[in-house]
Amino acid sequence: MERMPTDTDYKPLIRAAVLDDAAFVRLTMTGALRDTESPWLKVVVRPVLIRGQRHLQFSYFDSKKDVTKNYEGEAALTKLDEALAMSFSQFHVQSTTGDLHVRVTKKGRVLIGRGKASRLEHQPSLAHDREKPHLIAPSDSFLHAIGIADTAGKLRPAMAGKFHQINEFLRLMDQVLSPLEAGSALEIVDCGCGNAYLTFAACHYLRDVRGAAAHVVGVDVNEEIIKNATELRDSLGWEGLEFRASRIGDYHPERPPDLVLSLHACDTATDEAIAQGILWGSRVILAAPCCQHELQTQIRAAIMRPVLRHGILKERTADILTDAFRALILRIMGYRTDVVQFVSPEHTTKNLMIRAVKEMKAGERRFVEEYQEMKGFWEVEPVLEGMVGDDLGQMLRAP
Repeated sequence: MERMPTDTDYKPLIRAAVLDDAAFVRLTMTGALRDTESPWLKVVVRPVLIRGQRHLQFSYFDSKKDVTKNYEGEAALTKLDEALAMSFSQFHVQSTTGDLHVRVTKKGRVLIGRGKASRLEHQPSLAHDREKPHLIAPSDSFLHAIGIADTAGKLRPAMAGKFHQINEFLRLMDQVLSPLEAGSALEIVDCGCGNAYLTFAACHYLRDVRGAAAHVVGVDVNEEIIKNATELRDSLGWEGLEFRASRIGDYHPERPPDLVLSLHACDTATDEAIAQGILWGSRVILAAPCCQHELQTQIRAAIMRPVLRHGILKERTADILTDAFRALILRIMGYRTDVVQFVSPEHTTKNLMIRAVKEMKAGERRFVEEYQEMKGFWEVEPVLEGMVGDDLGQMLRAP
């Protein structure tokens, strides 16, 4: 990267790239500057064609919503200047001729880098897509390498659901990134990575789209899967991406991860991912559970017998309880936690995500009491409690 002399010179450079009608594809602005506030976590700008007229589409994102508006002519220029005046520290301009990366450091230095085009379009797409813009598009070349898209940048029909799952997972990940990006490179572990679609996508999004410094590790017990993922990484020539064949609980990272991911790790592998995130002291844990059978053979609750005598109702009750116990344990361990639907049920029925950010005091009594009451009512022993171990045990035994 080359250093620019002042923190104002880069804005005309970005502005000129956006106004290059023949080549501009997308501008992504993220990351708050130190000691500043912005009304948005991210702003995305792209060209669209509406009623035969070229517009700039601005999509504004915060932690709860996104807003998309279209402008043309002078109004578009005004909105572009307003967006550039916001307190963002990272800018990524994608065009058909190459990418432009701009990063403003904590000390106010401006670093500018140029790279090859990360999109496959030979000309800007002006389709007026009313759906949420994807964080990674089907045309992103690495999606062909991992089998989600074809060489023309079109989704393979059988992989459309996985594509949407990954994008929505990344969207929720994106909402918690800004507080993590200060300081050294982000350390991320994808637990139970399987075929590593999310691992590759997270690495690509962080490093190539956001321009963030990141080191990503995919962990899975299946040695053949890890071997294939490593070979694919080598064929792509990617740096900052590793794979390890290991049980989640046996993996020991070189540095504690800032962010732990888990997308559809089967049954108690999700509990292993959550437990390791807690034990590593990770600041953020994002887990989308898959099949979970651990509590189905345990739950009793005599008063609930009319529900539990039906296999499908018992299964769904156990699923809900499993995630409720996971969320409570995370709260007890000091994580602000919520359970959200991260993708439409049309893409997968396993569409819940447990999102936990470490920013609370551990051991809060109301959560301990809720947990003990739930255990007693349902007569269960959640496996996650034992995986987390002594620290949690002491909080649960405290008077």
